[in-house]
Amino acid sequence: MGLTASRTRPAAQRREVPKSRGGRPTKSAAIERDQRLIEVATRLFLDRGFDATSLDAVAEAARVSKPTVYARYGDKRGLFAAVLRREIARWLAPLSAAAETKLSSASDISVEQRLVEIGREMLTFTCGPDAVAFSRMMTSQAINFPDIAKLGKEEGWLKAVATTARFFDHLVAQGALDVDDTTIAAEVFLDVVVGHNHRLATFGTPPEMKVAEKRMRAAIKLFLAGALGSADGSQSAAKGTQRQRSSR
Repeated sequence: MGLTASRTRPAAQRREVPKSRGGRPTKSAAIERDQRLIEVATRLFLDRGFDATSLDAVAEAARVSKPTVYARYGDKRGLFAAVLRREIARWLAPLSAAAETKLSSASDISVEQRLVEIGREMLTFTCGPDAVAFSRMMTSQAINFPDIAKLGKEEGWLKAVATTARFFDHLVAQGALDVDDTTIAAEVFLDVVVGHNHRLATFGTPPEMKVAEKRMRAAIKLFLAGALGSADGSQSAAKGTQRQRSSR
């Protein structure tokens, strides 16, 4: 609402950018300018959506020249890709940090508790309003701009899978998990732990956090039922039961 109202106000003075001897912005000034552009573009995309956001509006709000924005990002799709890449990095940061923390934590913390804490971090950021808004924009633009969908997959989903798989590799090495393919295990884990809740949030019907965490805990128990190490005999017993059922 405040962004729309600002159109009627006098135009803001363009921000002075420190220049090098050649007339170009210094390296630090260029970095600061790009960060400001991304911040402004992120806010406008979230407030107005993809279709209603223009490069001209971003340039005006960021107080930079229009040629600068066009030269830096080419078109709106390029700007949105840059925003999306930065947002994905933010979403993945808690997952990476949580996984690394759990790997370095004391061994007396159970595998289930480690996964619950990681799952809680993932629920918080994947079901947050910004993540949901960008997910909707990606979905709506995927047909027209398949490269945006590809970016979301490669920078988002595949990196989340790779991060989780590395965490599982360490657990397998410790004998805490017994899985043949940690990448497939990571895909299953991410889907059952946060996939359902994220889809509900994207559709506009997010569950209460208490309900979401209850479902997440149940999903982790189901996941571990097939991935626990064989030290307690649970996996071998499960395989034996499966063989008995198959022979009937």
